[in-house]
Amino acid sequence: MQAQPRSAKAGRAKPARTRKGPGLPRRIFGFALKWGFVAGLWAGAAGACVLAFFWFTLPPFERINVFERRPSLVFVDPAGETIATYGDLFGGLVKLEEMPPWLPMAVLATEDRRFYSHFGVDPQGLARAALANFRAGRVVQGGSTITQQLAKNVFLTNERSAARKIQEMLLAFAIERRFSKEEILTVYLNRVYLGAGTYGVEAAAQRYFGKSARNVNAHEAAVIAGLLKAPSRLAPTASVARARIRAAEVLDNMVEAGFLTSAQRLAAGELPLGTIAAGNATALRSGRYFSDWLADKVEGFVGRQARDLVVVTTLDSRLQRAAEIALEDILAREGPKVEVNQGAFVLMRPDGAVLAMVGGRSYAQSAFNRAVDARRQPGSAFKAFVYLAAAEQGLRADARIADTPLQIGTWRPRNFDNRVSGEISVREAFARSVNTSAVRIAQQAGIDNVVRTARSLGIASPIQRNLSTALGSSEVNLLELTGAYAAFANGGNGVLPYAIAEIRDTSGTVLYRRQGSGPGPVMSRGALATMTDLMQAVVASGTGRAAAFDHPAAGKTGTTNDYRDAWFVGFTADFVGGAWFGNDDGDEMERTTGGSLPARLWKAVMVEAHRGVPARPLPGSETPGDAPLLVNAAPSAPAQQPPAAGEQPGWFARLLNSFSNVPPPVDAAPNPGPN
Repeated sequence: MQAQPRSAKAGRAKPARTRKGPGLPRRIFGFALKWGFVAGLWAGAAGACVLAFFWFTLPPFERINVFERRPSLVFVDPAGETIATYGDLFGGLVKLEEMPPWLPMAVLATEDRRFYSHFGVDPQGLARAALANFRAGRVVQGGSTITQQLAKNVFLTNERSAARKIQEMLLAFAIERRFSKEEILTVYLNRVYLGAGTYGVEAAAQRYFGKSARNVNAHEAAVIAGLLKAPSRLAPTASVARARIRAAEVLDNMVEAGFLTSAQRLAAGELPLGTIAAGNATALRSGRYFSDWLADKVEGFVGRQARDLVVVTTLDSRLQRAAEIALEDILAREGPKVEVNQGAFVLMRPDGAVLAMVGGRSYAQSAFNRAVDARRQPGSAFKAFVYLAAAEQGLRADARIADTPLQIGTWRPRNFDNRVSGEISVREAFARSVNTSAVRIAQQAGIDNVVRTARSLGIASPIQRNLSTALGSSEVNLLELTGAYAAFANGGNGVLPYAIAEIRDTSGTVLYRRQGSGPGPVMSRGALATMTDLMQAVVASGTGRAAAFDHPAAGKTGTTNDYRDAWFVGFTADFVGGAWFGNDDGDEMERTTGGSLPARLWKAVMVEAHRGVPARPLPGSETPGDAPLLVNAAPSAPAQQPPAAGEQPGWFARLLNSFSNVPPPVDAAPNPGPN
């Protein structure tokens, strides 16, 4: 039987049914979940390794009891008043229970209000700081806790990096585990930097208020706590006004934190700030030019020391402040009119002890010490050495000297007023600061003798060996010039200016005490008498009349070319002082001479220095000089006057009389200033 064929439809095989796999999104999600988990495990492992590395490289906790700092160097005046402090001060440990409660309260309210509830790191504080910084677009808040700050201060550096931040947090966790909150706060308050070289609340309280941290009131505690934000800028010694404003903010923080009521806050704001006031802050800054000058010299006396030192100086704080005030007063009143903006002053005893040093009108604006580090032409203030060299060879005040035109090579020294007087006395020539006469005297005394005389009196700066030096063309500093004049005030003995009387450590052990004196006699009695006569005439009737006051005084003015420098250096039987005015850039002043601002500054300080001091005659004024001699060194050698009957000319006069022409010097400089 023949089989019937199947239809095409019936003969078509049905395909096998296949399972649908997961969709693409599900596959991507699964892949991401799987490998994300793996990556998380690896990241966690890596993070754990990093944390383990930092944990095992943390410094030993014993360092928390080791306080590394620079030894302090405290300068005091003879009465024990602090002038300046260098290095770091640590006031010693004050236990938390010994502090008044408002001191830790002020710190906690300002720095870390959740100190007693966090575990070393404050997530809430970090979030708040991050939000504030984001809104401001810059860092305006920090989220570090007191524990983190302690970790950084004790164990780490100020480097800003992720690694240091990790170490800081780990250290904070470890410190919290090892120490109690009270121990952490105690260490922090005794180690934190609080400005002006002070570490810890005890050193800060002593520095700013003259009392122990155990005795500060609430207002003073707020000042100390406020320093943590910016110690150098907010320190009361830098600005009392800024310190008060910041203290008010801290007191407000204490109210917000619930540590004070509004009434207590008002009462605290009225409390006195101990000994700190505008005047006291100024006093702490007074004398910084002086202390800076000495700071580098201490090691030369006692060697390098690892212990704290107290340096007893010769500074008279009263006279130091008087000199600073007088200088600023003159510059403020008269400086703009005569186009001068700087000055300097040095006051010392005749034995060379420095009593005051003002290196400029404002230490805060410029720490450059113009009394020590600035070398300027002294002008006619240098003539004292010229006339002294001649006085040692026979020159006397009543001798006659030519004031006539003079030419030496191409150099023509001129007088200040461009006039000549013919023949005048040596006394008049010095008092009026006549340049032509001074050059003639330098010619005959010999420039080498002039230089030797200046060196013997203490001028250490380079001196040119030409006749322009007679008019003050070689630069000197104010300290050495004032020290040189001290020999005239003490009877003819050279001095080495000094300012350190004693150096001791804080336990009272004396490491150095000044003994001895200067180099001894540097001039004869007769020469001293002549110079005293000449320099008294300057103040009595010459260019320095503005310096005269109710005590016998003597000195010399100095003014350089184009009024770039103005000087007055003078003395009494009790004090020696030197004043300088000028501009740092060498700009000309408006007709300012040594007989104007410098002489007036010198007088103002001397009046204060001699308050209650009886008037005494100047050394050398009691010693009669030799008989008057004729001195004539004009190139044309005018007619000479013979000595009076019975008198014999001195060697210097006979030498001058033998000259008719003098060869020009080598390298004569341009005409320096007049008087």
